[in-house]
Amino acid sequence: MPHTDAHGEPVRGRTGAGPRPDSSPRPGTAPRPGPHLRPGHSAHPVAPDDLLTLLAVARLGKYTAAAHSLGINHTTVSRRIAALEKSVGDRVLVNAPEGWELTSRGRELLAVAEDIEAALARAQQTVTGAAELTGMVRVAAPEGFSLTWAAPALTELQRLHPGLQVELVTATQRARQYRSGVDIEIVVGRPQVARSLSYQLNAYSLGLFATPEYLAANGTPGTVAELTDHRLVYYIEHTLGVDVLDSAGARLPEPRGFLRSNSMLVHVRAAEHGAGIGLLPNYLGQASPALVRVIPEFDLRITYWANVRREALRNRGVEAALEILREFSARPPVVPEVLPGSALPAEAPEPAAD
Repeated sequence: MPHTDAHGEPVRGRTGAGPRPDSSPRPGTAPRPGPHLRPGHSAHPVAPDDLLTLLAVARLGKYTAAAHSLGINHTTVSRRIAALEKSVGDRVLVNAPEGWELTSRGRELLAVAEDIEAALARAQQTVTGAAELTGMVRVAAPEGFSLTWAAPALTELQRLHPGLQVELVTATQRARQYRSGVDIEIVVGRPQVARSLSYQLNAYSLGLFATPEYLAANGTPGTVAELTDHRLVYYIEHTLGVDVLDSAGARLPEPRGFLRSNSMLVHVRAAEHGAGIGLLPNYLGQASPALVRVIPEFDLRITYWANVRREALRNRGVEAALEILREFSARPPVVPEVLPGSALPAEAPEPAAD
């Protein structure tokens, strides 16, 4: 049974010992010659597949995610990395708290791996006669953003580049400090993550919505304080770890009752069926003909951000995905017909700040 670390990743190297430190030369010593061999180490051919595997791990930070993107299993990833380290006589990765990170030797080899990737892309272009992007891009985004902006954007991306494969994971969470196994994370609130780049996308409001039937039966609250007489529909407390969303619920008084779910689309459906007053994104609440706004002065502004690792952004497919996500997020929301009333106009998002 192979040992695994805190991230569920297989542990390489000596049993009971942590990863060896980065093999950068000490100050005052001469640098090692080239990225291929350690002095005095016998030569083993460097396999291109091993370098491309290193490239995938460097971008995604996890063996399992790299394996998925390459269409292999994580055991093969581990074997290829071990073979590469044997070829160069040095460690190329260390297992940091946030995921696998490149050593200095790994960073040297990364440029070689990128050259191989670019050469393969040129070969594909020669065969097909088109400068087509290939490979896989993995995006994680909240439900509402996925439904309204990410799905249309990534569909357009694949129309432009049919050889590009896309995975969209719906997740409402803060940007992870450790390597998440995705290329682009769309998060709520500005991320504070080391060694990552963040891009502001658009902004929306959280507001209170209910059906006229619910309000007729239970009364229409005129102030936030009067919500104590009503049932609230929102996220389950302390399950998101997203400060701005957690604080939104905390700004409201203790309700008479609640219907809670970790799905924002469930919030919309429950509010439409009269479960209570829903705390909903404006672009979804206003798109539903079944709902009306309650206490309009309660308006909490929230911003979507894209978070991407520098290594991932060197992938042309990831770069193209980020560009089209930013482009589509600047457009007014068009809620798809899986939610009723999608043809109704909705409040446009605020454009990203310059």
